[in-house]
Amino acid sequence: MATNPSVPSQPSQPLPLTQGPAPLSEGQRLINVFFAPSKTFTDLRRNANWWAPFLIMAIVSMMFVYVVDQKVGFRKVVENQIRLQPKQADRLERLPADQRETAMRQQTGFWRAFSYASPLVGLIFYAIIAAVLFATFKFAVSADIRFKTMFALVIYAWLPAVFVSLLAIISLLAGVSSDGFMIQNPAATNLGAFLDPTASPVLYALLSSVDVFTIWSLILMAIGVTCISKVKRGTAFAVVLGWYGLWVLIKLGLAAASA
Repeated sequence: MATNPSVPSQPSQPLPLTQGPAPLSEGQRLINVFFAPSKTFTDLRRNANWWAPFLIMAIVSMMFVYVVDQKVGFRKVVENQIRLQPKQADRLERLPADQRETAMRQQTGFWRAFSYASPLVGLIFYAIIAAVLFATFKFAVSADIRFKTMFALVIYAWLPAVFVSLLAIISLLAGVSSDGFMIQNPAATNLGAFLDPTASPVLYALLSSVDVFTIWSLILMAIGVTCISKVKRGTAFAVVLGWYGLWVLIKLGLAAASA
């Protein structure tokens, strides 16, 4: 009885390897912060470099400080700042003229040096925010997270702040009056910009906290935490916004104490 020839066995095909998202370049990370932030923050788990966004913010910050120095002057910056602190203004007025001038020169020098050191100050600022968030998520929420990644996340999330400096630069170059210029609130991106700061320093501190770009950065931080860890989005938003709410309360207390 004839038998059918055996059919040669087909070689088994290897299963395709499961690949994660393609690595992003620094340029792609920067662009995606504004258009697809989850891609940037997810990529931070692979590489937590933060020099690119920091370099951009440092350059814009120095441009802003230089324009303020040229168009407003730090003497005027200090005078406008003192208007928000009636108690300090009253103490200065009580001083003899020579002592008052010395105090003004000292404050002017401090604010100029502090402002030109803003990139270094910014790094310290980002490190504090990263440390607070890292400790909260690591120990209170038991998140699987690294400080280096959190630090990079904070810097990337703060990128929208460059628009505040750019808007301030444009307005100063366009000839906006220096009389109402506040270096801590240089552009009309929050509700405080529509209020006379001397009328109610506490209300001004509250409304200036409702800032478009600050809220944008807070949202990015919360989204980023969910991308670099397994924390639920609701928890991430509660922690980030909770800490910001506490900071606003501190600002209100300081404003009330100096009024």
